[in-house]
Amino acid sequence: MKKTTIAITLFLGSISFLFTLSANAQTTKGVQYEVLTEGSNEKSYKGIISQEVLLSDTTFKWYASNLNGYTPNTEAIAGLKKNADSIQIIAFMGTWCEDSHSVIPKFYNLLDAAGFSKEKVTLIGVDRSKKTISHLTEALNITNVPTIIVMKKGKEIGRVIEYGKYGLFDKELGEILNK
Repeated sequence: MKKTTIAITLFLGSISFLFTLSANAQTTKGVQYEVLTEGSNEKSYKGIISQEVLLSDTTFKWYASNLNGYTPNTEAIAGLKKNADSIQIIAFMGTWCEDSHSVIPKFYNLLDAAGFSKEKVTLIGVDRSKKTISHLTEALNITNVPTIIVMKKGKEIGRVIEYGKYGLFDKELGEILNK
């Protein structure tokens, strides 16, 4: 009887948590996130977002301006094309983070240049504490943003943290993809 009571209590607590999450989160086309206001005129998106979410928010003027002068790395384009059917990418970013402002628009431009399906990309927004919905940053050991993780058959084959070891995120991404 005592085990049944504990199980029911845990079950009801889980349902309550899901309803609270659903009530506070916005959901669009499989994307689920919370919008936080952490400073004056500053929004943070926390959870699973998409390029469309970034493009449609008029406060994110940084998106378009950070594409100026960018030419995608040819090795990264070749690696994305070569592995298009076998990899998935998880990218963590902060909509408040200047490094993310620089890298993420270029990352999506690189994907477009390679013809890589955005359905194989999961973009996850974090708050200033680098936390997100469902403890994903803790599960994947994310300490800095942006972090781009390349997955193959459910296993990580490499990650680029911030600008990468060369200061060029796409050069390092190309190396990971062309191993």
